[in-house]
Amino acid sequence: MTKPRTMGVEEEFLLVGPDGSPVAKAAAALEAAGHSVKGGGTGALEPEFMEEQIETATHPRSSLAELADEIRAGRARAQAAADRVDARAVALATSPVPFTGTTVSRLRYQQARRVFGMTAREQLTSGCHVHVAVDDDEEGVAVVDRIGPWLATVMALSTNSPFWQGEDTDYASFRSQVWTRWPTAGPTRRFGTPEGYHAAVAALVATDTVLDQNMVFFDARLSPRYPTVEVRVMDVCLDPDTTTLLAALVRGLVETAAREAADGREAPDHGVELLRTAAWRAGRSGLAGDLVSPLTWRPAPAHDVVGQLVAHVRDALADTDDLQVVTDLLGKLWSTGGGAAQQRAWFAETGDLHGVVERATDLTHT
Repeated sequence: MTKPRTMGVEEEFLLVGPDGSPVAKAAAALEAAGHSVKGGGTGALEPEFMEEQIETATHPRSSLAELADEIRAGRARAQAAADRVDARAVALATSPVPFTGTTVSRLRYQQARRVFGMTAREQLTSGCHVHVAVDDDEEGVAVVDRIGPWLATVMALSTNSPFWQGEDTDYASFRSQVWTRWPTAGPTRRFGTPEGYHAAVAALVATDTVLDQNMVFFDARLSPRYPTVEVRVMDVCLDPDTTTLLAALVRGLVETAAREAADGREAPDHGVELLRTAAWRAGRSGLAGDLVSPLTWRPAPAHDVVGQLVAHVRDALADTDDLQVVTDLLGKLWSTGGGAAQQRAWFAETGDLHGVVERATDLTHT
């Protein structure tokens, strides 16, 4: 590798009022801050599916340190826009406080609400997407075919949505449960070639079940907008350092998979049923229980499976000088237990979900 692959991050945030309840002020916040309500691409603030959400997008960066700075800058931009409408931008993947979502008044989103009913009406969920550059569709499909077994582990590191409609769901990521209601969401089979990938996408669109290719919500996909592989399994993370950690690990996965393909190593074919089950288990317990090891397809402590992930991408991390940063950020994550554990600990202290939102807002902007 002559130079590190570029990577970019999209983060979705809840907009909440002074009492911590979601507020439908995204369009007003974007307009007041001078951002387009149709979205502005990299470096801009954008609307999301619900009026209670706002999204940031970094520029492509090859330096992890520069990306970390831009992740924080994006959060600051989101809060600056929220300030204009007496709201706060908070990195919670679901609202702990009961809500009624308000679909953005764009034709496409309103059509999705009509077509998908409650699945669309309840999609007040906030994710984190990591884009990593690939040379072309051939390399991109080779990567997508190879990283699937590790995506459940990546998702476990991000889990940050234990509460839903005022109740503890007993999941670390209930967002993952809500998200997989979409018909095209989840893990994928081995495609083999760009032609195979694009044929699968075209076949899904041809069913007239989804509106267009942008609603093909694979866990990892070729981005419809950029020359990247886009990994979409993560909750938005409370701590911006966790987002940086995920970006480094995803870039490591992409680089490792590309090297395996270039070396002629065949892509694994473990079956969608195993990948889906591993993802469900990761969303259920996050870092607090066992995960499914991609090396054995048997349960193992989360700490061990995360260690296997780091070992899998170690060479790629070392080549970009990210290994020590990843080690340090993982240490910090283990010390806190991650977003779901922190939310539950805060609630255990006070019994106040509005207070959970307030403390999450503070950590969002550290």
